[in-house]
Amino acid sequence: MSALAVAFAFLFYAATALLVVGLFLKIRSYARTPAPLLIPTTPAPTTTFGVVLRMTREVVFFESLFKASLWTWLFGWLFHASLLLVLLRHLRYFQEPVWAPIVFVQFFGTWAGVTMVVGLAGLWARRFLVDRVRYISTPSDHLHLALLIAIGASGLAMRFVAHTDIVALKSFMRGLMMFDIRPLPADPLLLLHLSLVALLMMVFPISKLLHAPGLFFSPTRYQVDNPREARHQAAWAAALDGRK
Repeated sequence: MSALAVAFAFLFYAATALLVVGLFLKIRSYARTPAPLLIPTTPAPTTTFGVVLRMTREVVFFESLFKASLWTWLFGWLFHASLLLVLLRHLRYFQEPVWAPIVFVQFFGTWAGVTMVVGLAGLWARRFLVDRVRYISTPSDHLHLALLIAIGASGLAMRFVAHTDIVALKSFMRGLMMFDIRPLPADPLLLLHLSLVALLMMVFPISKLLHAPGLFFSPTRYQVDNPREARHQAAWAAALDGRK
């Protein structure tokens, strides 16, 4: 067992722990935050089923972003759709045997890496070229985009420029799942790629990337627009009424 494999094994154990615990704490905080006012963004659905449909369109098609900015929607949807395919493609490193749907998605996942970087580049260019967006952009916005592009670019470099031993890499990743540290290829590009992924996992719970789970806790999206049919009360307000 090499010192390199041990170091990266503990790096990923730490990154996974920070990701899981950080997400749990954030989601718990979102769930506990009261929503004392009924503030759905209109036009809003008036039934629960309508809310489900609205959330589905928002998550899958980015409906509100499409209405707000076509170019931002194009690059944003391209990035997220490509990211999904890339993540599905990477599941092969954790499966034995590999599921048939994951085998099928391998070809699409490879080229999705290219479109993912293109989408990210468009989103980053927007922060320089659009005045109002450049004005509100912070260093962390640029760093997040740079990190994601670096992850995508290093992954593409391993696929098309400098290949790594994917059999050994898969053995290492599956070993992590069983707390069995196995040899890790010492390719510089692979080590860079894995380090960047671990960094992303660690910063995710404290970054703006939390819009992913946060969308499901946004009152403007999940609330039913029925102020005349039902009285809206936060849980704490209903509890106070019950004591009277």
